[in-house]
Amino acid sequence: MRFAHVVPDGVDEPQLVLVEGDRAAFVSRLFDGAPSRLQPLIEGGDALLDRVREGAATAEWMPVGTPVFASAILDTPITIAIGLNYSAHSSELGLKADAAPTVFILWPGSLSGHRQTTSWPRSLSQSVDYEAELGVIIGPAARDVALEDALDHVWGYTVVNDITARDIQFSEAQWSRCKSFDGFTPTGPFVVTADEIPDPQDLHIWAIVDGKMVQDASTDQMIHPVAKLVSFLSQSATLLPGTLISTGSPGGAGYSRDPQIFLRDRSTVTVGVDGIGELTTFCRITD
Repeated sequence: MRFAHVVPDGVDEPQLVLVEGDRAAFVSRLFDGAPSRLQPLIEGGDALLDRVREGAATAEWMPVGTPVFASAILDTPITIAIGLNYSAHSSELGLKADAAPTVFILWPGSLSGHRQTTSWPRSLSQSVDYEAELGVIIGPAARDVALEDALDHVWGYTVVNDITARDIQFSEAQWSRCKSFDGFTPTGPFVVTADEIPDPQDLHIWAIVDGKMVQDASTDQMIHPVAKLVSFLSQSATLLPGTLISTGSPGGAGYSRDPQIFLRDRSTVTVGVDGIGELTTFCRITD
């Protein structure tokens, strides 16, 4: 199943929709007590998801059209980012990939939606980069999970653009701030349930900046695959339902190119993952 958060005309809060092809239905209208956002749907477990699946049979469908998208995941307990998880990316940044995953946290205000505009002051950074990433969303809480059981705790997947101020990244010891400007973590447009993705390590992942393909890879190139990340993170702390894990970016970052490619005022960047969708962000630089 495929879900998105959209903002209907005349409504202030994003609403959860179920998407099938070129049509959509508001989840909250499927049955009494149905959730209007993704987080309570995740927390409701398989029973609630099954009710949504059953309700889809009699849904009031409407054309998808071109809605205003919010972040594909809202109200997440935490967004965990993984760095240096593709050898090509760690090499191009001149950084060593450790035996254990590199982990940092993204701030809540960084979340943004498909076709939204992300802006930043020129005075803060003129070296803003893109990173296409597979996003993993936790379903059943995961604590001390064995590797072979880890994917049972994945509720679904989304697309993430881990936008990064490279000059700040290389001037500070911790990476959270350089990747957590407002709007620096676009997600979506869709969340696809785990049953739709048989193998998260067999997905084409890419990025296009201003019409040029700049990243073109496969998730099978991850140093630490999804199952290992979930198991590793769960050893030290419980991964709560709705936790978003951004799993790292393949090679092709703008910082490492000759000449370098950074996001400019009015740049358009689209990142995508096969089977999930394409996520577009418009960029503005303020004085």
